[in-house]
Amino acid sequence: MTIHTPKFGLGASVLRLEDDRFVRGAGSFTDDEARPGLLHAWVLRSPHAHARFTIGDLEAARGAPGVRLVMTHADVSDYGAVACETLIEQKDGSRVEAHDIPLLCDGVVRHVGDAVAFVVAETASQAIDAAELIAVDYDPLPAVADIAAASAADAALVWDGAPGNLAGHLHLGDEAKTEDAFGRAARTASIEVVQNRLVSNYLEPRSAIGEWSQAEDRFVLTTASQGVHGIRKALAEPVLKIEPAKLRVVTPDVGGGFGTKACAYREQALVLIAAKVLGAPVKWTADRGDHFVSDAQGRDNLAKATMAMDEDGRFLALRIAIDANMGAYLSQGGPIVPWLGMTMAPGLYDIEAISVDCRLVFTNTVPVDAYRGAGRPEAAYLIERLVDACALEMGISPVEIRRRNFIPVDKLPYKTAAGRLYDTGEWNGHLTEALRRADWDGFAARREAARADGRLRGIGLSTYVEACAFPGSEPAHVRLTETGRVEVRIGTQSNGQGHKTAYAQFVAEALKLDYASIDVRQGDTDELDDGGGTGGSRSIPLGAVSVRRGAQALAEKLKRLAADELEASPADIEIADGEARVVGTDRALGFAELAARAKDPEDIRAVGEFRQDECTYPNGTHVCEVEIEEDTGVVSIVRYTIVDDFGVTVNPVLLAGQIHGGVAQGIGQALCEEAVYSPDGQLVTASFMDYAMPRASEFPFFDFKTRNVPSTTNALGIKGAGEAGTIGAAPAVMNAVADALRQVGVSRVDMPASPQRIWNLIQAARA
Repeated sequence: MTIHTPKFGLGASVLRLEDDRFVRGAGSFTDDEARPGLLHAWVLRSPHAHARFTIGDLEAARGAPGVRLVMTHADVSDYGAVACETLIEQKDGSRVEAHDIPLLCDGVVRHVGDAVAFVVAETASQAIDAAELIAVDYDPLPAVADIAAASAADAALVWDGAPGNLAGHLHLGDEAKTEDAFGRAARTASIEVVQNRLVSNYLEPRSAIGEWSQAEDRFVLTTASQGVHGIRKALAEPVLKIEPAKLRVVTPDVGGGFGTKACAYREQALVLIAAKVLGAPVKWTADRGDHFVSDAQGRDNLAKATMAMDEDGRFLALRIAIDANMGAYLSQGGPIVPWLGMTMAPGLYDIEAISVDCRLVFTNTVPVDAYRGAGRPEAAYLIERLVDACALEMGISPVEIRRRNFIPVDKLPYKTAAGRLYDTGEWNGHLTEALRRADWDGFAARREAARADGRLRGIGLSTYVEACAFPGSEPAHVRLTETGRVEVRIGTQSNGQGHKTAYAQFVAEALKLDYASIDVRQGDTDELDDGGGTGGSRSIPLGAVSVRRGAQALAEKLKRLAADELEASPADIEIADGEARVVGTDRALGFAELAARAKDPEDIRAVGEFRQDECTYPNGTHVCEVEIEEDTGVVSIVRYTIVDDFGVTVNPVLLAGQIHGGVAQGIGQALCEEAVYSPDGQLVTASFMDYAMPRASEFPFFDFKTRNVPSTTNALGIKGAGEAGTIGAAPAVMNAVADALRQVGVSRVDMPASPQRIWNLIQAARA
């Protein structure tokens, strides 16, 4: 299909406007910011996964050089905890019970890194030195560090009020209908998978600056986030016990978020409390060690799935059991993450009945929350590994099993057995195109050549779907300033996606204005009353549509204003190059002069808002080809092909960046990343010395193409793309690894497929 690429607006390949500033080192991140009289904080953290503790004499710490404040639980007991905001309905109809994160622990710590004391000094080094002078007497308690240990009959309890370490019990689907379908099944296939725990590891560790204004009677928090309004909501009334208007939250540049920076954290509240006590600004910045033991982690569940099939391999019903690790506390969005995955369990397949049972489990580990995809990668991984198992059971190819079971296009819009409503798509189309580009038919010859050289070659694919742009809206406020520039204010938050560029494209299109004259402002609760933030790939499908409507509305207002000033009809006014002119004449007013002549501020500003009542559903096919060295277990990705359906592409350059980054994260989970805890709850992989990160040298060039079918849910047909790469990648890689290992008799392999794990599997198969 041919796509016209205009100079402005939708579909233009505009290079990122942000990058000039960043590559020159002119970015401004939270830790870059200074304040007069700025003090520095440090958190004293527990070295134990579970223990009772008492704090001895604090005088040595309080009297240490430069120390201005030492706080323990007693000093913050009048404040609230950082609360879970997603206490969802359980199978029995009750709500998941809250187990919130205390600002500072009160006599019991529940994971390594739990906060015990907060020290403020004139320098960060002084705060660290003083924290080491605090005498804490720990009485270790039994700890449980993984789902199996926490679920054992005699397991130690993370919380006395949570017997069996059960944090919640969720269910989705129709058990009776599912069992009936299983009773009619001719064949079944089952699989058990491990979703390894991940650490976000964004470039910029978390940081926060707290300020208290006596004159204004309010707090100011400067912090990296994925949305200032969400942070204000989480901290103001629940924690600080104040009205939201009494807390201003500001987010400058952000070096990566991945869902983890959508959460509010205890340190953000602590710097505010300390700033009020001391009457001076207080900054806390995590080092990478803090990040590993305090920032919400991702994934971590065990799942078993069974598919019921008829004699031709057509899917009848799906039964799933999941154990999801919540960590020691319920993080802000913790319980909703597995639920989102449950709703996406059927993938792109026509399955008449499903039953998904999910146990939320407490362990003595860092809390788990959203991480790029938030449940949807887990769902795609499970169903795509299971579909390959179905193909093996039926003795047909993984391509054929998918084609037999795809939701027929003539059934769209299609409501899945999990309740999701898919509007558009052509799954067989992107599958066919991906297979062609990957030269699937030529793989057998490549495998034979690799085997002759002593290497195991495998090929795998995944056909994924995800839910994006969850129902709601994101209003955009667009105005002409007195200098003739156009300003956009919106409640999303860029974490590196290129929002300034994408939003400016729509303003430039509507106002025929150079990008250099457009300002995009995000990240200040003083500038907007509310905003939804960035997460779930919502910024472009919702925010960009609102920006476009706001810019178009402003253009019409400026035409009317210019028409009055130039004594012409609005229909005769054209806007271009920063001015409004009467068509075919030299009579014109520049934007700055037009702004000066506005008698009513409303004449030079507009609000655009698009509200969406259903998600959008990006989908696509990933094909991965790997080679494995038998003697070392090293996996190399030799080819990687992606054909995606994102509805409508706003900016191909930005899109490719999102997909490349997402695929890299998915490959990282598949091949090397894993947060490992010892049985007593110590984080063994607590630094980059032990936690393996993927490197650019380990990736091939990605062959990425779109084959778009516009969404009918979204006003511009956009489906969203921020998480898609991560969702499609891990199952494609692991299906390829499994395909390679079957040549030597290995029947099961879990993530991460590290060299040691692969080598051990090969040796066991040989034995």
